[in-house]
Amino acid sequence: GRPRSCAGSRSSRRRSSPRRTRGRFDSWTARPKTSRRRGCGCRPRRAGSCPASPRRSSTDVRALALQSSGPEASRGYLLVHTNGGLNQMRAGISDMVAVARILKATLIIPELDKKSFWLDKSNFSDVFDEEHFIRYLANDVKVEKNLPKELVKAPKSVRYFKSWSGVDYYQNEISPLWEHRQVIRAAKSDSRLANNFLPPDIQKLRCRTFFQALRFAPPIEALGNLLVERMKSFGPYIALHLRYEKDMLAFSGCTYGLSDTESEELAMIRGNTTYWKVKDIDPLEQRSHGHCPLTPKEVGMFLSALGYPSSTPVYIAAGEIYGGESHMVDLQSRFPILMNKEKLASAEELRPFSQYASQMAALDYIVSVESDVFIPSYSGNMARAVAGHRRFHGHRKTISPDRKALVHLFDKVDSGLLDEGKRLSQKIIEMHQKRYRTGHES
Repeated sequence: GRPRSCAGSRSSRRRSSPRRTRGRFDSWTARPKTSRRRGCGCRPRRAGSCPASPRRSSTDVRALALQSSGPEASRGYLLVHTNGGLNQMRAGISDMVAVARILKATLIIPELDKKSFWLDKSNFSDVFDEEHFIRYLANDVKVEKNLPKELVKAPKSVRYFKSWSGVDYYQNEISPLWEHRQVIRAAKSDSRLANNFLPPDIQKLRCRTFFQALRFAPPIEALGNLLVERMKSFGPYIALHLRYEKDMLAFSGCTYGLSDTESEELAMIRGNTTYWKVKDIDPLEQRSHGHCPLTPKEVGMFLSALGYPSSTPVYIAAGEIYGGESHMVDLQSRFPILMNKEKLASAEELRPFSQYASQMAALDYIVSVESDVFIPSYSGNMARAVAGHRRFHGHRKTISPDRKALVHLFDKVDSGLLDEGKRLSQKIIEMHQKRYRTGHES
């Protein structure tokens, strides 16, 4: 749940507030005066670059030698084992590219996580355009597909890099390992590099890696773009990242609106998943603090309150919704043009990807980035990645629901203390106008 510097994190930089045209898909007229993203924020002044970090400590001065004039002579090889879902792995790979630059290492094509909840057996080249990745980074980091044969069985220095580390950590504590080994293996990749106070070129490199080098594999790009075309045929559309899937609900302990049987199943999954450390969760407390994804019904109420008419096309960017259609009835009744990849593509078109969670998520990612409005029901890795990518493309509209405030309003509606209609709509719009002005939305 920590902010990512290349996925919509915060900074104290100020920027101008150009006027915008009011319309159904652009409800508020002014951009926030203050950007709250950290690090580069991945909102470039031109394609392929991020603004400079606002500060740099004196200890980072020597890192200016890392200017991207081409990779320096390699001191050894960096092996990377990624962990998590699609966008957690993408963030980790982006960080490891930057780390390889700092360590003057040759990066071996990263190994994707095959043991997480989804048990996805995809290799790097199944999800990403491997040749493009190597070519794109050629002037920054040397990337090879495999270790040299003579080093495959050679001793390796296996390290869990310290979380949120800066340049000094890698130069002082990790770089000396080259004196003893030719291969360093990063056992985990997520959150291994600090968000802030890094040299500008390192920030730019991690951003360019995330949004440009990690292009999806050609078959995924082709079908993703086809889904975008088909979605646009209905008119301007909202992409709704509806994080109401079994893994999310089990992990977070959020059971509001579920049956006792469903709640017990989720508790069992959480108890049996060894790498999820928190087992005993109070679902009501989670929800009241805004730590739960909005339910499909709540999302429908939210969209209606914002003034979107029932004719608005909505794309559901998600895996299998927990409980199936029974939990989607209310949202479907409010917004009948409710689409997803399974409706837009034929079974034959989806067949090459359907057994691989990361590849299916990549299709949703493409449709979400290209949407007229993006709305996540929960601020997870994909939500932050898509929001950051949309900023990278020039501040396409993203609305992030204030879940903590919304659930209190929805509870009043459920208890009869507040009616759906003009009053609820006014409260929700005012609430999100304030978030917009303070930089929570774009």
